[in-house]
Amino acid sequence: MNFLIAAFKPPCTISISLSAGRTNKQVPLKKDNGQTVLVPLFESQESIIGEVVVEPLQGKKVEHIGVKVELLGQIELYFDRGNFYDFTSLVRELDVPGELYERKTYPFEFSTVEMPYESYNGVNVRLRYILKVTISRNIVGNIVESQDFVVRNYTPLPTINNSIKMEVGIEDCLHIEFEYNKSKYHLKDVIIGKIYFLVVRIKIKNMELEIRRRESTGTGHNTYVETETLAKFELMDGAPVRGESIPIRLFLSPYELTPTYRNINNKFSVKYYLNLVLVDEEDRRYFKQQEITVYRLLETV
Repeated sequence: MNFLIAAFKPPCTISISLSAGRTNKQVPLKKDNGQTVLVPLFESQESIIGEVVVEPLQGKKVEHIGVKVELLGQIELYFDRGNFYDFTSLVRELDVPGELYERKTYPFEFSTVEMPYESYNGVNVRLRYILKVTISRNIVGNIVESQDFVVRNYTPLPTINNSIKMEVGIEDCLHIEFEYNKSKYHLKDVIIGKIYFLVVRIKIKNMELEIRRRESTGTGHNTYVETETLAKFELMDGAPVRGESIPIRLFLSPYELTPTYRNINNKFSVKYYLNLVLVDEEDRRYFKQQEITVYRLLETV
């Protein structure tokens, strides 16, 4: 049995190391096995620089027909698990066919790489970036090793950021106006607003504001939509009266939000909504939903 295990064991180890990006940061990334590891953080147009070390096991030699490193940007839809859609694919040949008897280091560089989409790990979809090293062999299987890294892209403050004003009415029973100070929020922003009660003829028991994330994947008949409620914020407990004004102040930083993603590579979208919920004394629920745009603002120290 030990002989069989040894026969299928790769004759070498491969390690991939990356130089840090501009931010010189490492961020947590959840792996397929559920473990969380720290990986380097990059943004679009950065150069990906590092080295690959191949070390044959003691007494072993590695015959190969070439060594290469690939930089891949991939989207995986979970209803089509195992099929990766590559939207970025770059390759660097590291070695010509030959034999390895001792440790060898291969430096590599991918210059100013276009990485238009952010890393994302959702309910039904994953977008990831990896470096993949392949030692190609003739008869026996190739030896492959990969290294994940994370991409985040930043957006400047929007030049136009209109407030949101809406009216909600239920026949002659209820008429309210609500106002949010803007329609675009960065990940560490604060939602500030007010709710005005103009007509109140039903007995409202409480009112809350929800942040919802809607992830849609696929197209046509293979479209899957998942909606998550990420936060609930109680605005009022008790019956309002006509003319009353309820302030809103909701901090976004405690919640695990991503930016809004619209039609990423024609595969998926992620949108955010503010959902106002009113509950009357008979436990009937009234909703009003409004989409907001979430973006990643470059953090300044």
